[in-house]
Parts: sequence; structure tokens; C-alpha cells
Amino acid sequence: MALNKNKNLKLYYSIGEVASMFGVTETLLRFWEKEFPSIKPQKAGRGIRQYTRDDIDVIRKIHYYVKEKGMTLEGARQALKENREGTDVKIEVLDRLKSIRDELQEISKEMNYLS
Repeated sequence: MALNKNKNLKLYYSIGEVASMFGVTETLLRFWEKEFPSIKPQKAGRGIRQYTRDDIDVIRKIHYYVKEKGMTLEGARQALKENREGTDVKIEVLDRLKSIRDELQEISKEMNYLS
């Protein structure tokens, strides 16, 4: 779920890139777009979606509520409205911990390879 550092420079992200960031399908992102009006990707020619950093931040929160905490869509909608319990900080910490876990797993693989 951590963003590639080079991608932080981009203004817009395709639906495929966003789906990949969160490990979800493009279909799920389209569904969430209908369920959560705060996700408003711009549409380029031929209806191609272009997600901004703000869209991605909303998707990150929805993903956290629905996929990490197991909330219903209605529960996630309410939590977004209330911005419960400093969600931004929790998500940031969770992302950092996942990144550290991935780094440790990579180090472990390298050490096993050298043994």
C-alpha cells in the first residue's frame, strides 16, 4: 500500500495504478466511487479516470476502514464523516509498519540465500 517515492511527483494516477497501490481491483474502485461521493477522479478523453492525491487519500481511508478494520460501507461512510480517532495518523503508522515488515522480509530472504 506504500506509494513508490517516484510516484509522489505525479499529479494524476490511472485506475490501474491506484488499484495496484491498494491491492484491489479496478471494479472495486469504480464501485467505491459510486458509494463515496468524495472520490472524484477527473475523466480524460474516452472517460479515462485520473485520480489525484486527494482521491488517493480518501481511497486509503476507505481501504483502511473496509479492508483493515472490517467495517461495512455505511460504517466507513460514517467514519469518514467523523474522521474518527485520528485515522490519518493510524493509517500512516500502519503503512510505515508494513514497509518495515517488507524490508525485514527482504533482508531475511537475502540472509537465507547467503547461508
